[in-house]
Amino acid sequence: MGINKKRILVAMSGGIDSSVTAMLLKEQGYEIVGVTFVSWLAPDKNIEDADDVVRAKILAEKLGIPHYVLDLRKEFKNTVIKNFIDNYLAGVTPNPCVFCNPIIKWGRLLEKTDELNCELLATGHYAQIREEAGRFILSKGIDENKDQSYFLWKLNQEQLKRTIFPLGKYKKEEIRELAKKFDFEYLAQQKESQEICFIPDDDYRSFLKNNVKDIDKTFGQGNFISTDGRLLGKHKGLPFYTIGQRKGLEIAVGHPLYVVDINAEKNTITLGTKEDLLKHELFINEINLIKYKTLPEDVELNTKIRYRSKAILSKLTKTNDRVKITFSNDVSAITPGQSAVFYENEDLVGGGIIVKI
Repeated sequence: MGINKKRILVAMSGGIDSSVTAMLLKEQGYEIVGVTFVSWLAPDKNIEDADDVVRAKILAEKLGIPHYVLDLRKEFKNTVIKNFIDNYLAGVTPNPCVFCNPIIKWGRLLEKTDELNCELLATGHYAQIREEAGRFILSKGIDENKDQSYFLWKLNQEQLKRTIFPLGKYKKEEIRELAKKFDFEYLAQQKESQEICFIPDDDYRSFLKNNVKDIDKTFGQGNFISTDGRLLGKHKGLPFYTIGQRKGLEIAVGHPLYVVDINAEKNTITLGTKEDLLKHELFINEINLIKYKTLPEDVELNTKIRYRSKAILSKLTKTNDRVKITFSNDVSAITPGQSAVFYENEDLVGGGIIVKI
């Protein structure tokens, strides 16, 4: 999609990607407005002192663009964090970024786009959008290692229509060089940010303990069982385990064990071998299609079941309100709650949430 509008809202986190997005658009002559939305903040911090806000404000001043702060903490807590906690308590593993993008990030930022009389929203995502026959198609960013299209499969046509991704045609190294070229050397040295913004230490178990009252009592011990139903020991509570987990099980049987199933109704966790994690099919719901209005019958596409996994050739079949995905070869650790995202070459066709069979 070509940039043909004059006034663009840029979502600014203070990091290198969104900062270079603002620099590129300003250099190309567009009128830029910066917005930093705050979704999560440590209890001891003021919103104006939040790292993202401070960094973005400094950058906006240097670029000579207006900068606004959007406080979304309450909504974020009531939607994204609630969904995150509810999923873990139900024994499934959520993907909060996928859930956040359409309702918080795009939902609220596009409202702000209108409020500030901007026509388009720009973010620092590594992905691409183009228009074809009146449909807006999302495709992978050129940098395979940084492509973020996987997290964007829930965006709708109206949201894609009003979005641009200036970094989609760049590799990360080029973005670092651009930061230096624009005299923002410090940005080029920044470390990559973690995936989940509200879990800065990447320890979701501690987050659950701190945010769910009496979680240890409410979701107490249950049985570890083998794939043939034998009792292997006691687990510490369903929310603290995910499919494919190997570490922290504290069960010794003479060979490595992995979590292969979580049963919330029976409060049991099934442990098995690496081979027991292999499956060749899954079902998804909450399906959102981007490239096509309807899914072609028995179509073959490449499906990813997690952000860092390799896409595997698969056949997609509609079954009522679900889609069945059958893989050409076995995949490991299919995890309910995570996203299955399917591609046709570089184009994202759609996605859905993996459901427990």
